[in-house]
Amino acid sequence: MKKVQEIQLDFVVDKLTNSIQNTISGDIFQTEVARFTINDSKNINVKKGWNFNWKIELKDDTKEVYKLTIVNNLDIVQGLLSITKETDHIYMNLL
Repeated sequence: MKKVQEIQLDFVVDKLTNSIQNTISGDIFQTEVARFTINDSKNINVKKGWNFNWKIELKDDTKEVYKLTIVNNLDIVQGLLSITKETDHIYMNLL
């Protein structure tokens, strides 16, 4: 049986906001949440600083993957979320 590698996250959520905020300048950007597609995944990889293989999440029919982008700049993905809908709750697989 293949051993599952445990991944420890090394970031801290320092503030919850209704939009994306630049921590240096304080600028606030309105955001949009949309379904993440295989076409979107072409620019999302380890070489570009992403820690997970999001194509695996997309290929799993039990999961839904969403992207966070800035309004009027939809080509640059700011964040990703993978969820699984259960009967009594929603499970967050990756953030």
